[in-house]
Amino acid sequence: MKKVLVLLLSVMALNVYAFADRPVTFAQLPQKAQQFITKHFSGVEFLSATMDDGEYEVKLVDGTEIEFTTAGEWKKVDCRTRAVPSALVPEAITKYVKGQFPKNLITKIEKKRNGFEIELDNDLELIFDKNGAFMGADD
Repeated sequence: MKKVLVLLLSVMALNVYAFADRPVTFAQLPQKAQQFITKHFSGVEFLSATMDDGEYEVKLVDGTEIEFTTAGEWKKVDCRTRAVPSALVPEAITKYVKGQFPKNLITKIEKKRNGFEIELDNDLELIFDKNGAFMGADD
């Protein structure tokens, strides 16, 4: 009975470790994620990264946080108080924001199943479909 209990505890401990956030280096990120960071955040120093369930969360020295899928596709980019690189924002969304909120910056963008969710520097969240059509706001 004692052996069974020890075995059970060992398996549980291994499961906790296997599903915990594990630190990874820049070189351990998928190639596509490395290229994305180099292209869109050149000059911004890499701070840290973790892997959890095959997905990656990257932090840069300037406070930017980026989430990637297992394949290295970006899921979310949060630049805190700075503008998200314009190349990441579909043109229709950029046009809408410039027209409706000309004094605000897009500081966060997240890919959703049916489109995009963005956050402006005034904390207003806007939802768009896959084509960039405005669907609603969530403040």
